[in-house]
Amino acid sequence: MSSVDFLTQEKIWFDKPRYDEAERRFYERPDRSDGSSQPAQDVGANTILQDIARARENIQKSLAGSISSAADQGEIICRIKSLELENHSLHKVVEDLRAALSKLDCRVSVLEKPPAAVTPATTPAVPYTNGTTVQQNTSAPVKEEEEEDDDDDIDLFGSDDDEDEEAEQLKEQRLKEYAEKKAKKPGLIAKSSILLDVKPWDDETDMVKLEECVRSVAADGLLWGSSKLVPVGYGIKKLQISCVVEDDKVGTDILEEEITKFEDYIQSVDVAAFNKI
Repeated sequence: MSSVDFLTQEKIWFDKPRYDEAERRFYERPDRSDGSSQPAQDVGANTILQDIARARENIQKSLAGSISSAADQGEIICRIKSLELENHSLHKVVEDLRAALSKLDCRVSVLEKPPAAVTPATTPAVPYTNGTTVQQNTSAPVKEEEEEDDDDDIDLFGSDDDEDEEAEQLKEQRLKEYAEKKAKKPGLIAKSSILLDVKPWDDETDMVKLEECVRSVAADGLLWGSSKLVPVGYGIKKLQISCVVEDDKVGTDILEEEITKFEDYIQSVDVAAFNKI
């Protein structure tokens, strides 16, 4: 802080010597006791008082201006700091976007590369009726049509209808064998692990008998697992039992319907957890 700023914040009356000199002259005037000069003296005193009031007003205004300028300066500093933080965050966002764009360019360049040439597999030879053999082409329908056109243009042995029929029969036989082989493979069986909450009517229900009733439910694709008693409140315990079911054969609706048939022991059944295996 400079000396000028320091002085503006202090309550100093810079014009005090001048007003002291005017006051001294006022009291040293020889005609001060004359009654005729009383109005002039009053006018001078009023002028001095007005000057003093104006001086005080100027000092107060200068002090208020310095305080407001300091507040404005603090606000400007705060705004500059916030702009710097925002600029830093924007720089970070731009860098992240550049990195993502470079990765995207790399992926696009990889996808735009032409695929490697695939060597056609060797296909079995199909015998002609005259003893010669011809290579069977199973790669693409377009190539088959081209070969048929070539055979039509160069007809060395007459009609090729017999050879085409034999090739079609061989193809159908191989497709049939493939379908039979695929049908013999066992399909994937979808299974799920279910955790059930079985609630009794009250604390006097025989939980051992309740569990026996639950495990008595049997179905194709249903396998019961471990169980435990979980306290619910007021001395009442619920049976928490797990099972594994095949999705195509047993559903949760069937389980709940079969278990709730034992109305003497079971109040309700809820699915606590359901997970695919």
